[in-house]
Amino acid sequence: MNDLGLPSSQSSALVLSGRDHRGRGMVGSGDDLRASSPGNAPRIAPRAWRSGLIGVLDIGSTKITCLIGRGEPNGTLRVLGHGWLRSSGVKSGAIVDLKAAEAIIRHVVGNAEREAERSLDKVVVNLSCGHPESRLFNVHWPIGGREITDGDIRRIVTEGRMKAQLEGRAVIHTLPLDFSVDETDGVTDPRGHLCNELRARLHVIDSSATALRTLESLLGRAELRIDALVSAPLASGLAVTDEDQRLVGTTVVDMGGGTTSLAVFADGQLLHTAQIGVGGEHVTRDIARGLGTSTDNAERLKTMHGHADLSADDDGVTIRIERQGPDMPSFEAIPRAVLGDIIRPRIEETFELVRDRLESAALGRLAGGRVILTGGGSLLDGVGSVAARVLNRHVRLGRPQGVIGLPDQCAAASFATTAGLLIWAASAERPFGDIEFTEEKPTGFFSRLVSFVRERV
Repeated sequence: MNDLGLPSSQSSALVLSGRDHRGRGMVGSGDDLRASSPGNAPRIAPRAWRSGLIGVLDIGSTKITCLIGRGEPNGTLRVLGHGWLRSSGVKSGAIVDLKAAEAIIRHVVGNAEREAERSLDKVVVNLSCGHPESRLFNVHWPIGGREITDGDIRRIVTEGRMKAQLEGRAVIHTLPLDFSVDETDGVTDPRGHLCNELRARLHVIDSSATALRTLESLLGRAELRIDALVSAPLASGLAVTDEDQRLVGTTVVDMGGGTTSLAVFADGQLLHTAQIGVGGEHVTRDIARGLGTSTDNAERLKTMHGHADLSADDDGVTIRIERQGPDMPSFEAIPRAVLGDIIRPRIEETFELVRDRLESAALGRLAGGRVILTGGGSLLDGVGSVAARVLNRHVRLGRPQGVIGLPDQCAAASFATTAGLLIWAASAERPFGDIEFTEEKPTGFFSRLVSFVRERV
């Protein structure tokens, strides 16, 4: 954690931040692990929504998805249009082929627009690229015995952001965890208090600035603007948890194709996020190498017959596999347990890495004893029992909740991030007190001169 002591003279202004579809193709759109159902689904509290249509774009390693929706007066959030396709040009959350990714984005956005009968010129996008990191800052701000104002809050938050920006990082979220006024800790809203010193504990999520410029360029090629960026684990957590779970302590593990991400919630706040470069695609490649088959066949075997916690003593089932040969493929029957022996080590490694990240975050009891698995990788049989054994916690499967009109395929755990993006984007108030702002341009000659020098030093 970083401590920042601030001189009282330093200040910064804060303001709220805020096409046609030419060329877009129209395409069709532990053992105790259990999926949420009407009986055990998280209780989603009614929300106040922003007015107008919202477009979100989830750029993942295995699929790219677009949703168009809006908040209804009765408090529900409804999907009006959707589109998704298998991803291309994205690897482990990073953009590796602009042309390929652009083509897929045009298709999925075009399909969502056709279904919603609306056009998008901007979208809220998930953040997976640029090695996103979570950092905590303790910031001190002198008040001098007067009343705390909005300007003081803005300045103290600005300092946390500047620390990240000085290291070549772009700030995505600034989440105030709590404030202290003099000797009084745990103040939720310090405005109006009189004190000598204001202290804040900030959770800042940032990313590589160059990676974000590449992402912006990609969206520009598809004739779209980035309305906002949202941390992928934050979005997934919003979709599969309720307020009670975020209050008592819950860790959400989103098992994607190229990466596995985690988000730790406690006391109603997002305390930590992390991203691990291991996902379902790694399991698929392990199967392809281990059985000498193609990646397409390996994916089919994983989906239809895969099990993460199966041994030869537990199963007598035989499966038929296709092996690649020098001239033509051959077919062979093998015990299903052989496939399980290939899958299990990678799944165990994934949760060992999750456990290590949680331990390194030093959250202790705040991380809670509950884990919710989501993402496409969580649908593999046996994942829950492996997670419970490695993490030594109660584990269940989470699906998107609180969004009406999701197509059946989009209501699965693999679409948790996309649903969470829509919840975040449509919320009248940003979840977890997220503060969005851009700095106002300085007006005075001297201020403009200082700003000019800062931008070039």
